[in-house]
Amino acid sequence: MAYLYVLAVHIIFVVSWMAGLFYSVRLFIYHTEANDRPEHERLILQREYEKIEHKLWYIITTPAMVLTVVAGITMIVLRPGLLKMPWLHVKLAFVIGLLAYHFTCQHIMNQLKNGVFKLSSFKLRLWNEVATIFLVAIVFTVVLKSAVDWLYGLVGLLLFSTVIMMAVKWYKSYRKKRGE
Repeated sequence: MAYLYVLAVHIIFVVSWMAGLFYSVRLFIYHTEANDRPEHERLILQREYEKIEHKLWYIITTPAMVLTVVAGITMIVLRPGLLKMPWLHVKLAFVIGLLAYHFTCQHIMNQLKNGVFKLSSFKLRLWNEVATIFLVAIVFTVVLKSAVDWLYGLVGLLLFSTVIMMAVKWYKSYRKKRGE
C-alpha cells in the first residue's frame, strides 16, 4: 500500500516538474524576444522575466524535480524487483536525459540573467519540445512496459520528434507571415 502512495506522489511531482520545465523555457523565449523591444521596455521586461524565471525555477521546478527523483528511488527501494525489469532501465535512461535537460535549462537561465543570449527564440522553441519528447518517451515506456517492441518504439519516437520539430518550423513561418 505504501508503494501506491509513493507512486501517487511521484506522479504529482512529475507533473509539477514538467509544467515548470515547459513554462521556464517559454519564459526564456519571451526573455530573448524582449531584445527586440526599445531599450527602456527591454530592460523592464528582462528584469521581470529574470525574477519570474528565478522564482519558478527555485520554488517549483527544481523542488519538484528533487521530489520526483526521491519518490522514484523510494519506489525502487520498496519494490527492488523493478530493477530486473528491462523497461525500467529504458525509463531511467530517459530520466537521466531529462535531468540533463533540466540542468541545461538552469544553465540557459543563468546565461540570460547575465545578458548572454546564445540561443535565438526559434532555437529555444525547438529546445522546448525536447522536454515533450522525453515526456512522451517516459510515459509510453512506463505504460506499455514489456509490451513495447523497442524498435517500433524508437521509430515512433523519432517520427513524433520529427512531427514536433516540423510543427515548430511551421509556426515560425506562420509568425513571419503575420509580421510577429
